[in-house]
Amino acid sequence: MTRPGNTEPVSVMVSPKIRPVVRPASPQVTAAAARPTELSFLGPENSIRPFLRPEELERQIFFKKRKLRKTSVCGDIAIQGKAVGRVKGKIKACGVKDAVQITSVSGVKLSRPSTMDCGTAQALNKWVDKTVKPTFKRRGPVVELQVAAHYACRTRNNRKGARISEHGKGRAIDISGFKMADGEVVTVLNGWRKNPSKKQLTKVWRGACGPFGTVLGPNSDRYHRDHFHLDTARYRSGAYCR
Repeated sequence: MTRPGNTEPVSVMVSPKIRPVVRPASPQVTAAAARPTELSFLGPENSIRPFLRPEELERQIFFKKRKLRKTSVCGDIAIQGKAVGRVKGKIKACGVKDAVQITSVSGVKLSRPSTMDCGTAQALNKWVDKTVKPTFKRRGPVVELQVAAHYACRTRNNRKGARISEHGKGRAIDISGFKMADGEVVTVLNGWRKNPSKKQLTKVWRGACGPFGTVLGPNSDRYHRDHFHLDTARYRSGAYCR
């Protein structure tokens, strides 16, 4: 390079290019980067963000819940049926003040509409949800309860001169069997002393003791050899289960 009017070359000092110094990563960082993380295995099909449900599915779920709410009783969407109000008995000690007629509990149908009070309906729903469905999960699922008796204005075991049964007060229901999704029916009469039904029936019988105040089965007496009697009568000494 030369200056104007000067033929002598002029040297120009060019500073060397400054490059950033890259420090090596620490062993801890290197090891962490080498380890696969959970997120590295996530693809579109198993993203941590849930997929949005199609609008049509959302609409179906909404209308199904709204329909269930309309046909629910006792303030619980899981208890389906209708309110029937006061039921008068033929005898003074019988009758139900605010009766309901139950058709299903926790998605399990009753073999026939059954009249009872809300306390009994809630106990039945709790028993089915917490004990009956889990017990028959592998064998079933259970889809129906076989109802042997519900509200009836009568004495205990239909004996003359006996006290009014809890059935006559809308506080009892008798269950004789459990129907599975494939059509199989596990009955108390045939399965109580036979495997594998014996273990399952014993479990559901025992699970009723708590939600219900009285639980009677084949071991109690000859009147209950083919069904479970469940009622919500309460005793100071606790639940009575035989």
